[in-house]
Amino acid sequence: MSALVVLRHGRTQANAAGLLLGRLDVDLDEVGRRQAAALAGAVRATSGPIVAVVSSPLARTMQTAAAFEAPVTVDDRFVELDYGAWDGRAISEVSESMWAAWRADPHFRPEGGESLHEVERRVAAACREWAERCTEGVVVVVTHVSPLKAAVGWALGSDVVWQTRVDPASITRIDVGAGRPTLRSFNETGHLEHLTTS
Repeated sequence: MSALVVLRHGRTQANAAGLLLGRLDVDLDEVGRRQAAALAGAVRATSGPIVAVVSSPLARTMQTAAAFEAPVTVDDRFVELDYGAWDGRAISEVSESMWAAWRADPHFRPEGGESLHEVERRVAAACREWAERCTEGVVVVVTHVSPLKAAVGWALGSDVVWQTRVDPASITRIDVGAGRPTLRSFNETGHLEHLTTS
């Protein structure tokens, strides 16, 4: 079986505080480190042979990918959306009109940031390329919320950004061996049930 197993990185303090976290480069917190270990164990136990581990260049994804104890290939196309002026801010600090504009228009860019459309284009290109490379086995991709949703959108051929929720250290599986991508599972978190979040 050929598949992309797309993972969201473990928790950071910014995630726990509910902040918008884009290109700010922060480490996993203690919970996130435990989540990364559980995530790697779950993927190894439930997937076929892992032929590559791919990561966004940011520390939180690299630290999550390191839990696989395998060489990691950095692919900048899986980096989180650039929130520009909103990066590191609470959602409540973004005006309702700006938030509504962002939700209504995939081409909307926060000041100094990136649009969801741009994320979808770069992630779709990366998914196509990695799918072509993994003819036998699993490519593990460690990424962030927006790129993970874009990968799901690529698999389904539709925009799913605002209709989906992605938890930290979750697993999403996309089969790629049948000529077209097929979403097999989304936002798996059962491997985290034994962990405490404090």
